[in-house]
Amino acid sequence: MKIVIDARFTRTDHHDGISRYGASLIAATAKIADVSMLISDPRQLALLPDVPYTLINSPLSPLELFVARTVNTLGADVVVCPMQTMGTWGRKYGLVLTLHDLIYYEHPAPPGFLPAPVRILWRLYHKAFWPQRLLLNRADVVATISRTTEALMAKYRLTNRPVRIVSNAPQPSQLPRDPEAGADKTLLYMGSFMPYKNVETMLAGMAELPGHTLHLLSRITPQRRAELEALIPAGAKVVFHNGVTDDEYTALLKRTTALVSLSKAEGYGLPLVEAMALGTPVIASDIPIFREVGADIASYVDPDSPAAFAAAARSLDDVRHWQDVSRRSVQRARDFSWDASARQLVGVAAEVMALRGKKQLR
Repeated sequence: MKIVIDARFTRTDHHDGISRYGASLIAATAKIADVSMLISDPRQLALLPDVPYTLINSPLSPLELFVARTVNTLGADVVVCPMQTMGTWGRKYGLVLTLHDLIYYEHPAPPGFLPAPVRILWRLYHKAFWPQRLLLNRADVVATISRTTEALMAKYRLTNRPVRIVSNAPQPSQLPRDPEAGADKTLLYMGSFMPYKNVETMLAGMAELPGHTLHLLSRITPQRRAELEALIPAGAKVVFHNGVTDDEYTALLKRTTALVSLSKAEGYGLPLVEAMALGTPVIASDIPIFREVGADIASYVDPDSPAAFAAAARSLDDVRHWQDVSRRSVQRARDFSWDASARQLVGVAAEVMALRGKKQLR
């Protein structure tokens, strides 16, 4: 079985969530199956595993409408796209499209890096569910990364195709921290600064945490930084890093008291499981997807309550409690792995081939 995975959503500088998901899935699946990938920019190879690849058009190009003509020549049995937007006109291969979440139906502001025409189409697209149905129903099987999103897809009847889980996971081969070594009085946030991420509640809560420093790790525009700096309570300690390397991120996670995410909507919450894999406790908003990822290990708070966030952070000042949460976090994170996700994907690909075989017999 020949599987081709679409890696054209890989960034050229540093991974975002979709980029890391695709690259990690390719690396893990290539260990157990015949895998090649599609790229649209040679610079993407720096963040991708060493597997065979084909250079084709950008997924944002008008040529995407006819991309199946090119992909047909590769002889793939199954093509897997980590998004739902891949062109399909005239395809002769099995297809798996992926829907990560439904965030932008409730929070329709598009990512800022998209071209202006795409941002306009993005907003129009998320005003109704029928465009999503049209996209997803072009696949043989639809993948998603969590039971939470799977349930929402069923609720809104987004597809009549089979829906299967191909999970997200933390990066492998990272040794967890030593709980006996203790922690700095710091709190970390890794994620974008879009409004639904709710960084404002964290900043407000720092007024009740005079002994702690909040580190905001991700890249941020000068305008958004100025907006958030104006909200920092007097005397609160907040550090803007404007981006960190993977090594710097790991080093900070291994020293901090907790990773914090008070987001009001997520498709998975990868920073949570990355932190737990290293033995770092998590403070998270009480939303279904975070409950799915963090189980009974994370500390859950009302995302609109700065006081609840601050109380959760202070509870981790108890050394024995912090050490217990650290150890249990590592155990929970072991439930997620890219090797398991790769097995899920290969199983989905086999199902696609079986479904297409039945159609051909009719």
